Amino acid sequence: MKKLLKVRKVALVALIYLGIILVCALFARWIATYDPNETHGRARLSYFSTQYLLGTDNYGRDIFSRIIYGTRMSLLGSLGIVVFSVVLGVMLGVTAGYVKPAQTVLMRLVDVLMAFPPLLLAMVLVTILGSGVFNVIVAIGTYYMTRMTRIIYSLTLKTKEETYIEALRSEGAGTMRIIFLHIVPNLISPIIVQATFTFSSALLQMAALDFLGLGIPNQYPTWGNMLSEGSRFMTRAPWLVIVPGIVILLTVLAINVLGDLLRDNIDPRFRDIVKE
Repeated sequence: MKKLLKVRKVALVALIYLGIILVCALFARWIATYDPNETHGRARLSYFSTQYLLGTDNYGRDIFSRIIYGTRMSLLGSLGIVVFSVVLGVMLGVTAGYVKPAQTVLMRLVDVLMAFPPLLLAMVLVTILGSGVFNVIVAIGTYYMTRMTRIIYSLTLKTKEETYIEALRSEGAGTMRIIFLHIVPNLISPIIVQATFTFSSALLQMAALDFLGLGIPNQYPTWGNMLSEGSRFMTRAPWLVIVPGIVILLTVLAINVLGDLLRDNIDPRFRDIVKE
């Protein structure tokens, strides 16, 4: 990993940026200059200044403080989506791949869900479940769960035919022991890589739902909610959209760069190239 970071300076920059984002999320209370929902009526739509570092919105709320607190909610929501999709996707994928009777039912269900565009599926599920952080996580995580299931299913089909798995069966090892002690541990690397890309995609999907007014309620500062509220004042105060948009863009880009780094670190062919 260290050699890859030396080769790819962009990845090192991405890692530093994500470290800053993580610090902002963990210590938002001390970094933010104001309460994110505190209004300053006389300073509505103020431009950048020493008092308001990134200006204020139409309610006079400090943009810098809302970006900092929005980091926490946006990252927590994306992390929840990753955990939901990974846990459920691994369970369904391994079950469908190893237990043949469950294969047809589970994979046809996954195929049906994958037929929907991710944003449309999330909108339908949010409409059914209602708004709220948990419901948004379930709605968006359902689509990414299908992608994880597909990947784990194909890898399980390959892994269960390995010689050591057949040896375990011949020794009388049970299904649960083979799955949890031998198959799943060998799938950790692709799971981590897929989880990284899911994180960045989930961040975009959350922002899209928030922008449409179907995501996390407006009382919670998120980057998507800031885009939604600022879109009404784009001509008068373009920074209301530009600032959160840039933060989303850089965060997604940084996560994808690190995802590529993890994938290449796992790929033995690329490791051999770096060693040379």
